[in-house]
Amino acid sequence: MARVVVIGAGIGGLSVAARLATNGHDVVVCEQGHDIGGKLASFSRDGFTFDTGPSLLTLPAVYRDLFLATGDPLEQSIDLVAVDPAFRYRFPAVHGFGGTGALWLDVPNASRSALRSAFDETLGPGAGDDWDRFLERAHAIWQATRGPFLESPLNGARDLASLARRTGDVRTIAPWLSLRALGERYLRDPRLRMMLDRYATYTGSDPRRAPAALAVVPYVEQTFGAWHVSGGVHRLGDAVHQRAVLRGVHVRTGCDVHEVLVEGGRAAGVVLGTGERIDADVVVSDADTAVLYDELLPTSVGASARRRLRRTTPSLSGFVLLLAVRGRTPGIGHHTVLFPADYDAEFDAVFGRDAAPVADPTVYVCAPDDPAMRPEGDEAWFVLVNAARHGHGRHVVDWDSPGLADRYADRVLQVMAERGLDVRDRLLWREVRTPADLERSTRSPGGAIYGTSSNGARAAFLRPANRSPVPGLFLVGGSAHPGGGLPLVGLSAAIVADLVGPA
Repeated sequence: MARVVVIGAGIGGLSVAARLATNGHDVVVCEQGHDIGGKLASFSRDGFTFDTGPSLLTLPAVYRDLFLATGDPLEQSIDLVAVDPAFRYRFPAVHGFGGTGALWLDVPNASRSALRSAFDETLGPGAGDDWDRFLERAHAIWQATRGPFLESPLNGARDLASLARRTGDVRTIAPWLSLRALGERYLRDPRLRMMLDRYATYTGSDPRRAPAALAVVPYVEQTFGAWHVSGGVHRLGDAVHQRAVLRGVHVRTGCDVHEVLVEGGRAAGVVLGTGERIDADVVVSDADTAVLYDELLPTSVGASARRRLRRTTPSLSGFVLLLAVRGRTPGIGHHTVLFPADYDAEFDAVFGRDAAPVADPTVYVCAPDDPAMRPEGDEAWFVLVNAARHGHGRHVVDWDSPGLADRYADRVLQVMAERGLDVRDRLLWREVRTPADLERSTRSPGGAIYGTSSNGARAAFLRPANRSPVPGLFLVGGSAHPGGGLPLVGLSAAIVADLVGPA
């Protein structure tokens, strides 16, 4: 039996803790905040409840596996509800593609035949077949990447060389293509390409630079379904926490790790901000990898990992509005996306040298028709727009500038009104969350949601590995391999549990 300290009670930290405790280890989780869940968080006020992190669950098989491996089935802890339609999209008018006005598209949940019909009926004949051919390619990429990359640890250049020897898989994955370029090969309608571009933002990335391999994101969503958790997706975090505790994990909140101890060349435990030392045979970090390598480890170790991190592009952040809306909105979807006329201008503003709040952003609205999340007759809207990270200088925005948050919140509400969702005269109240707020609450540098982005063909191999250069120190969570988002974070926990092994 190993003594294990897990840094952080995000979904990755809690998942690996539950797995390791089930495998016979003595596990303690140290969480700096007073709540568990990390970015999988919520906010409640006056009967309104909002998911403030992930608001959609895809690939629930990852968490079904976690719960079966640690005890009872997932569905005994939470209620999963299929969301149909999965998304409602509003596209701007596109010259030469049917009409002169904006267009609404409902995307059915997990039905290829229904997808083809919806795309043909709304976008015109042939659109459904184009998307179907794209999904076939995405399926092939999924088959080529799932085992060796998403479910296995990566070790940088050695794995890149291994991939290069599998020429068939290389042609399928096409690492020389961006997601944007892959879409242009299959999708004639620019609105389908716009919809595909959005999936790059699921990893905090720019579709013009993100790899074609991200085609697996819409494939997974449209094959295995889009799911809501009754009461809010944050209840998944509560369920994993309860499972970890049942397996004997000791979760300590308000417990800030100040240093990872390295003695005799390997991880030996942690030191808390109070000065308390917790000895361990294994340390698992669910902290942001930049924080781990730059702040928690001695400067004498992890130099190669720091160099790799400096070669990556941090992920985008998000600007959030939590809206308490009076009354009900006819036709509002569970997930609604309002696209701008110029999507590239948004990515230029978020990732460009002279970053700025996006003037005409894509707006995502999550408005669950879930009685547990709203007072009777009203609605709780989570509104998210892509945003540059917080900071001072180039590539970032000072989101703490006086008045900026409220001015930009007004602008987002104006954009929503211009695109057919005007709720300004129905607002009971609003809460504003900026990238600076996200940085303060989660210690993610600049409020980067996913750690590093997937920008660039080598991005997957630059993402910090699950096995650190320090023996006995392992990494889980969205800023480590295989990446951000609930499914990948859950996979990272399974990978690390296998690396540590049973007691």
